[in-house]
Amino acid sequence: MPYANMADRNAIVDEMPWEDRDLPVTTFGQLSKTAAAFPNRPAVTFQMFSDPGAPAETLSWSELQAQVAQSANMFRDLGVGETDVVAYLLPNTSETILTYLGGQVAGIVNPINPLLEAEQIAAILRETGAKVLVTLKAFPKTDVAQKAAEAVAMAPNVKAVVEVDLLRYLTGLKKFIVPWIRPKFEVKHSAKVVDFRKEMAKHGRELAFADSTEDRVAAYFHTGGTTGMPKVAQHRYSGIVYNAWLGARLLFTEKDVQICPLPMFHVFAAIVSLGASLGSGAHVVFPTPQGYRGDGVFDNFWKLIERHKVTFMITVPTALSALMQRPVGDADISTLRIAFCGSSPLPLELYKRFEKVVNDATKDKPGELSICEGYGLTEATCLVSINPPDGEKRVGSIGLPFPYTDVRIVSVATQLDCGVDEIGEICVASPGVYDGKTYTEADKNKDLFYPGSENPAHENVQYLRTGDLGRIDEDGYLWITGRAKDLIIRGGHNIDPAEIEEALAGHEAVAFAGAIGQPDAHAGEVPCAFVELVDGATITTEELMAYANEHIHERAAHPKHLEIMDELPKTAVGKIFKPDLRKRAITRILNQALAKADVAAKVDSVVEDKKRGLVAQLAKTGTVTDEDVLKALGSFTTPWAWAE
Repeated sequence: MPYANMADRNAIVDEMPWEDRDLPVTTFGQLSKTAAAFPNRPAVTFQMFSDPGAPAETLSWSELQAQVAQSANMFRDLGVGETDVVAYLLPNTSETILTYLGGQVAGIVNPINPLLEAEQIAAILRETGAKVLVTLKAFPKTDVAQKAAEAVAMAPNVKAVVEVDLLRYLTGLKKFIVPWIRPKFEVKHSAKVVDFRKEMAKHGRELAFADSTEDRVAAYFHTGGTTGMPKVAQHRYSGIVYNAWLGARLLFTEKDVQICPLPMFHVFAAIVSLGASLGSGAHVVFPTPQGYRGDGVFDNFWKLIERHKVTFMITVPTALSALMQRPVGDADISTLRIAFCGSSPLPLELYKRFEKVVNDATKDKPGELSICEGYGLTEATCLVSINPPDGEKRVGSIGLPFPYTDVRIVSVATQLDCGVDEIGEICVASPGVYDGKTYTEADKNKDLFYPGSENPAHENVQYLRTGDLGRIDEDGYLWITGRAKDLIIRGGHNIDPAEIEEALAGHEAVAFAGAIGQPDAHAGEVPCAFVELVDGATITTEELMAYANEHIHERAAHPKHLEIMDELPKTAVGKIFKPDLRKRAITRILNQALAKADVAAKVDSVVEDKKRGLVAQLAKTGTVTDEDVLKALGSFTTPWAWAE
């Protein structure tokens, strides 16, 4: 029974306690249950290239189960036990799916973002104690294999490297040429190196060991955009199965087809998209190794929907904005009924534009597209809330909490529950929250939870502090109003950057907008905005500044500086990466102050220090003393140091 409102949602909860539901204990148990119900239906499809006519590899549910068993057997043979870690540094491929699932059957799987630097990858490998790393064999136009080799050299705990060769996805001349042009590099580690497919073929297609009988940690996911060592969150089978149950109960059936162009190192793709299919039997399509970032994916996207008869697309605001620059044309997208959008708030104007474009393209065909904004986070094993697919969608909200997910809004000042529409920190308790043990590093869990309140329903429950600010309206809809750490604090006055971003995103020339607080000698911070324009658009900063001031109602929130960039920095899942914007603003402001004071120094770089935050690294351009710098920069709160 899908739910349309809080009463429907509560009715599902009232059916029985979560603990009484007859659900599989493990990921392999969930996969086996779905494979038994829909053995011959397609489960996963991967296609190497974005051309709608390009070859695609599809595994049925029974075949997926067999190959997951094979991969799990392989990992066990490589020495992986229930508490050992299989890490992977991969783009999206069929082998990525097998590693994600097989790794958590054999032990604990640890997806790692291939866009990270080798030092960060190595730090994660050391933190998780990974015994096996699955990565790419050297391949043209990617440095994943090279970074993996560097990282393993810095992580001696890795005993085996399993290589995935993309050559098997090629045909014709490309298949002939690649072996001749493979990049060559020096390997400085001593780990055993084996080929994924050759090694897997040595093992049987049924599980050769007993599956886990109790709940345990099954996955380590590092957090998203960061400039330092990522935190590593622990996910238990119970949280993964909870997300699968939500997909089956509320979102999909075995007749649905998802398209998921998001990376499999992120919870949105792995836990939500693939996980929901594990529970429901829905078919999920992964286009190209790089997903939305792959060559031609945006240009061919509508035709890919037609080819695979997609009913449900997984997306993020940055991807929707890019798609708005590609006409639907003659593609038949009449099967598409829902776009599930997450990762960051969806601007109202973009929401309206996308719905209109798609619904205009399907007006003579059955069904209308509905955009459902949702909310989740790595630390909660993802899903928290969604605008109900079959109910009222309040644009700008992140919908109603899922069944068995309890959301509290807690005052940061008093730590008491906030009232209706009162803004506080969003705190979550659910089957996906690992009470008190979210991160692998114990000290990172300090102050991460609030205990239950005096409300009897909250007794003996630990509530995860999300770091997001929000409110709950009178009908139970959850609204994000900003990040606690993203607040612009101007002379003690709190400014929500979302207010600035929403206003700028309403301009037809603007594709993306990001607002931060830039250093100010008098107010501490003042608003600063960065924008990326729609392809082909031309507009001046003065015109955009005037537009912003006209549409931002709070005078204190008017940007003091606005900059048009060719492309805003973004994380791998499309979030605007604000640390880079802050570094850019710090560099500009402090250099201006140094020049104005005629001090022979400049900002060489801005780095993140674990204790001091963002620190400006200064380089001397002439004779200068610390006292000279202090006179120029002493009024700013940004710390500085001499570059080494």
